[in-house]
Amino acid sequence: MSEKIPEDWELFSIKHFLDAESVFCDGDWVESKDQDEEGINRLIQLADIGDGVFLDKSARYMNNAQFSKLRCTELKPGDILIARMPDPLGRACLFPNLNQRCATVVDVAVLRSPKANVNWLMYMINSHNVRRQIESLSAGTTRTRISRKLFSNVLFLTPNPATQKYIADVLMVIDQTIEKTEALIEKYQHIKAGLMHDLFTRGIGADGKLRLPREQAPELYQETPIGWIPKDWEWTTLDTVNESLVDGPFGSNLKTEHYVSDPGVRVVRLQNIQLTKYNDDDKAFVSNKHADSLFRNKVIGNDILIAGLGEDRYPVGRACLYPDDLPPAINKADCFRLRCVDSLMSNGFLMYFLNTSSARAQVRKYEQGVTRPRINLGNMKKLIVPQPKLEEQSKIFEKLEHLGAKIDLETKAKNKLLDKKSGLMHDLLTGKVQVNVNEPNTAAKA
Repeated sequence: MSEKIPEDWELFSIKHFLDAESVFCDGDWVESKDQDEEGINRLIQLADIGDGVFLDKSARYMNNAQFSKLRCTELKPGDILIARMPDPLGRACLFPNLNQRCATVVDVAVLRSPKANVNWLMYMINSHNVRRQIESLSAGTTRTRISRKLFSNVLFLTPNPATQKYIADVLMVIDQTIEKTEALIEKYQHIKAGLMHDLFTRGIGADGKLRLPREQAPELYQETPIGWIPKDWEWTTLDTVNESLVDGPFGSNLKTEHYVSDPGVRVVRLQNIQLTKYNDDDKAFVSNKHADSLFRNKVIGNDILIAGLGEDRYPVGRACLYPDDLPPAINKADCFRLRCVDSLMSNGFLMYFLNTSSARAQVRKYEQGVTRPRINLGNMKKLIVPQPKLEEQSKIFEKLEHLGAKIDLETKAKNKLLDKKSGLMHDLLTGKVQVNVNEPNTAAKA
């Protein structure tokens, strides 16, 4: 706590916020044998604890008998749940009203305090200063954790109750705005998923609209190995429409030790390839000289990038376009680079098709590997792809890009809000920016 403390603020440990009505305990030791899929009592897990938000991801339950036998601590709305394991360590959220009896697991601490504004206290636990203290007190080699006893030594820079409420109100307003933005992004993503299905099964007619569904106009459709598609579409294999399809350099031709710290030529890696979107956050480079020796693997703007290796959250076969505004790169092993024959197929159209459920189903037939599925180039070329006329391919691509641009815009807005929140948390929770609680609450302007 190196920053200067405001005159009317004090440093307190968690004990300061506890009285006879308070609760500060670990969750309950509930083993698998104690759980019951048909139980009516929810068991909150570490996965439910987000950084300032209850994630509601788990689905574990207990029956009444076990809940009573183990003397579980029943959670109440407004309890602060603190994760004693990463990631991040010490993250906290408020427990919402789930309209059912709930307990939590031993690696989640429960804090119930009538002596502090719970929203302020939750934000304070998630602040940089407190997070830094938690990390310094943590223990463990493989998986770090913090005990409740050590957490009791964490110091909280504490203003008066009125200021606590003011700070919490300001941060809650920005959180609500973030939540609305996230809901809008999710809405657009659902619309995009539905539109992708419709566009690759119904296409766009001469009137610029989706063709009537097959149920209403069966004469407009034909049955193919990839399902029903418009009758005036063709279908073929990926091998037929690709001009060039290459995997990354083999074996020792490109290894981690070839990477350089100074920007040279970019290397496209699996983590860069997301569903329909190139992730430029994770950058790696090789020297210009080494890149010259791998000219066969050159990647340029609008090339299709395909993940030849997958995992749970990131399916094998996912694809994106390499952005036009990035310099040429080279692709790493298991990152396929594909260019289409211009007169047959649009790169953008094919990229979107490779991310559809139809393409995913085909990829699954060729997947190999137990822990991490993969597909090789030979099998990739066997994928059956639809082939509308180029003009219709272009229209389909434009519609999906337009919706993708809306998602990108809202995502940028969300990231700006997150940056703003981070700055406000630092300024308000450390007292760097003094607030006058006698003035009208200007949270929306903060």
